[in-house]
Amino acid sequence: MTMKLYCFGESGNAYKAALALTLADMEWEPVFVDFFNGETRKPEFRALNEMGEVPVLVDGDTTLTQSGVILDYISSKSGKLGGRSAAERREILRWMFWDNHRLSGVIGPRRFIENFLPEDKRPPGAIAFMQGRLKAAYTILDAHLSNRPWVAGAALTIADLSCCSYLYYPEPFGFDRKDWPHIDRWLDAIAATPRWQGPYDLMPGNPADRA
Repeated sequence: MTMKLYCFGESGNAYKAALALTLADMEWEPVFVDFFNGETRKPEFRALNEMGEVPVLVDGDTTLTQSGVILDYISSKSGKLGGRSAAERREILRWMFWDNHRLSGVIGPRRFIENFLPEDKRPPGAIAFMQGRLKAAYTILDAHLSNRPWVAGAALTIADLSCCSYLYYPEPFGFDRKDWPHIDRWLDAIAATPRWQGPYDLMPGNPADRA
């Protein structure tokens, strides 16, 4: 049965799930969610996900929300992109929780404010504040990757896919790969993985569509 991923191209959290499904070689199809015209606030979507967010993964009778849960499900079902031991699984979860709190959880609003929110509606000082938090997070991740090829374990896992997703987007959000050489090398390694594609290639929806 083909899984359905409710998503839109601009969503870094949805990209995590789309990339994991693709690299795990699972049968899936994207279902476009028109976020910018308010679809996630409509009762029909809230019946699917009361939190009003993408991604949502529907696999038969199973409906899952929150990217970390979806990544874990994909890894468990496919037997790919996961740890080889209980200790590696805990390390994967540790970095996924860190990403949600310190990296993706800050990049998301930082990128949204600068690229998708009208200038007159941007909260004063918000970008500078979030940029300071992101610099600290990039420093942690770059140092961590200085002596290992992947975030957790000896191979590519869902921890890598969780942490990398927003860093492939072309819109400006204060991240320059040349400033972080170990992150840069790691992003190249992920992109060299068979079947890898960027977010706007894997999911429908692109800023150019609304230009």
